[in-house]
Amino acid sequence: MPYVNTLDLVREAEKHGYAVPAINIVDPLTIAAIVAQADEIGSPVILQTSVKTVKSAGAEILYTAAREAADRARVGVALHLDHCPDRSVITLCIEKGWSSVLFDASDRDLETARRETAEVVEEAHAAGVTVESEIENILGVEDGVGSDSATHAYTVEQLIEVARETGTDMLAPALGTAHGQYTSDPVLVPGRVKEIKDQFDIPVVLHGGTGLTDEQFHEFIDMGVSKINISTALKHAYMKSALSYLKECEATDKWEPVKLFAEIEAASKSVIREFAEIFRSAGQAGSR
Repeated sequence: MPYVNTLDLVREAEKHGYAVPAINIVDPLTIAAIVAQADEIGSPVILQTSVKTVKSAGAEILYTAAREAADRARVGVALHLDHCPDRSVITLCIEKGWSSVLFDASDRDLETARRETAEVVEEAHAAGVTVESEIENILGVEDGVGSDSATHAYTVEQLIEVARETGTDMLAPALGTAHGQYTSDPVLVPGRVKEIKDQFDIPVVLHGGTGLTDEQFHEFIDMGVSKINISTALKHAYMKSALSYLKECEATDKWEPVKLFAEIEAASKSVIREFAEIFRSAGQAGSR
């Protein structure tokens, strides 16, 4: 069960009461590490790429790395474009073979968001690609996308209406979380997930997961969340492991790039291992 559609993974998670870890990778090294560890612990995984990562590493390189890692795995692996307001990048990732894309229309007014989301859905579905939709403003800036101030907020009824009309596959509503590191306790609204799920059968995605407690994650999953995004934790693990090793190199005056890669790989594996346990996805994937 290697490279699969994102929607298949989250629908399976809904059936069995867990959430799929969606980890924002930054390069082929982290792709290989995350998939290898997910395979070892038996957890499906979604590899997420930011717009910035696509532009810096290259779409062809990222897709090839994801497919190669997936082909070696027994667990389901999907490749997802995270938080993208740029229609040209969405088109690029659809053409290159991404499993799914998040069209972030939270900077548009409601009618523009509705129209453009429908256009993206039509384009993606023609290629067999899943669409995640965000029309509300989830606080925080992630890889240059987003805002620290609230701009658009809608009722559950409005979110469902737009989702129905556009035919989007997954929904990312505002749930009280924020992107980046929390500086104060967030005011979470997990009950909003149940409101949506009670009225419309659509997978709900939680953004801004890094920093929540295990109990908070479990409440969201119990309410129906089946995909949880983790970005900041991987960035911190990546950079801090590199920093620690480079300090050691400086102290000993021994410089080994391959050992640096090994440190980053180990740190990346620890991220997926930790969150797969919390999200109850470890052990959920079957063998091919």
